[in-house]
Amino acid sequence: MPVSPLAPKIIPEMPVIDGVEFATAATGTKYKGRDDVMLAKLAAGTSVAGVFTRSATRAAPVLDCEAKLGQAAGRKTAAIFVNAGNANAFTGTNGTDAVAAITKAVATATKVPQARVFTASTGVIGEPLPTDGITAALDKMVADLSPEDMAKAAAAIRTTDTFTKVATTTVDLDGTPINIAGIAKGSGMIAPDMATMLVYIFTDAAVAQAPLQRLVGRLTDKTFNAITVDGDTSTSDTLLVAATGKSGAPAINDLRGRNAKTFGDGLHAVMLDLAHQVVRDGEGATKFVEVAVTGAASPSDAKRAAMAIANSPLVKTAIAGEDPNWGRVVMAVGKSGAKADRDQLTIHFGDTLVAEKGWVSPDYTEAAGAAYMKLDNLKITVDLGMGNGVFTAWTCDFTHGYISINADYRS
Repeated sequence: MPVSPLAPKIIPEMPVIDGVEFATAATGTKYKGRDDVMLAKLAAGTSVAGVFTRSATRAAPVLDCEAKLGQAAGRKTAAIFVNAGNANAFTGTNGTDAVAAITKAVATATKVPQARVFTASTGVIGEPLPTDGITAALDKMVADLSPEDMAKAAAAIRTTDTFTKVATTTVDLDGTPINIAGIAKGSGMIAPDMATMLVYIFTDAAVAQAPLQRLVGRLTDKTFNAITVDGDTSTSDTLLVAATGKSGAPAINDLRGRNAKTFGDGLHAVMLDLAHQVVRDGEGATKFVEVAVTGAASPSDAKRAAMAIANSPLVKTAIAGEDPNWGRVVMAVGKSGAKADRDQLTIHFGDTLVAEKGWVSPDYTEAAGAAYMKLDNLKITVDLGMGNGVFTAWTCDFTHGYISINADYRS
């Protein structure tokens, strides 16, 4: 599959995170000739926080992780195991049994308590997950564990992704450098209602589990819950953040103070980078689109309007065709449920004023709009003129490529 034209031009070199080791393997569960499982072993004392899909049909691994997350503040080692190609979702007791078999095998191979083994599966829904090939690979994976293989782990969890998604940053806590690095997979079935697809972020900062959990939830709303590719929420969405505490920097035990803010800013940067990469790899995407709504009656109204625009097939197909059809933006705002008044609405494409006061701007020209739509990176700004609520969403266009990929997904 060709790499998305919106893929990052430069892929950062991933740092070693003290307290995390990675391994991958090829099990042939769905894909041939490529690694399709990933193991991350976390040092004793690692705090693990997470958010998951709120889908009513969420997968067995999600339910298992949700049940275990409260134990994530323990002093024991932990592990994360991911398989690609089969979502282990909507498989009844087979799904529960598969999770139990995998977590038990990982626990035995890594000597990690089973209650601290977190799994995820991604791929086709409704097909039982064969576990024999997966569990058979574990002994070699444990022998291969290396702190330098985070990029390989990112490649192993892909499904329809056209490029490996990684992001990293470094922040300073009282003179001690802190590494934050993450990997993600996601390309379709993207309209998160928690986080997105599969995302794993690792840091050597020392952060207690409770404040880490609050911070991850707070930042999710501004990153992974602000993106959409196709308006569909996955059964398997999982975001886990692991803080090993191996940096030697002072521990963050609450979210007050300079260190908590500095760490939070760094984590936000990594989460937003990964979220944007998911959109840039949207199935068939050729345009990356920022939708900024201002002047809403409330922040929730701003989000309603922004996501209505970002999810509109009519808006997204117009963008694919490089058609500056601003009437479709008006339509999306009107159907969103956000408080709006036609005569208060203002629309910009980039820096170009398109519409205001209930009508097209007298200075706007179709040629200017059409020229702007030829860019790869677009921004649509809508001011509702109702108040101070703001929200920014990110999306991509709908092309024939999206239909082709999903029409043949199980073939």
